Amino acid sequence: MPLLKSLPASARTAALLVVGGLSLSACATRSYVDEQIAAVNSHITAVDAKASDALQRADAAAHAAQTAETDAQSANQRIDQLSGRVDRLEQAPAKRPRH
Repeated sequence: MPLLKSLPASARTAALLVVGGLSLSACATRSYVDEQIAAVNSHITAVDAKASDALQRADAAAHAAQTAETDAQSANQRIDQLSGRVDRLEQAPAKRPRH
């Protein structure tokens, strides 16, 4: 406070008004806070919607992959069954044509 006492009364008053004004201007009004929260909530909602969409697509892709795996296993089983038959046919003696 020694600095303020060395100033003239009008300068002290001006300094106090400036400091008081700055301290009051730092307070946010309820409507300002509500606006800021609404903006953040809208961003969160948009991100949540995108995340939900991505999750649904990932689930669909996982299901398609499982179906493809099952189909591939079935095809491999059929090939294994046919391989034995082909092997037997290749090893069988050739029949002579009838005249």
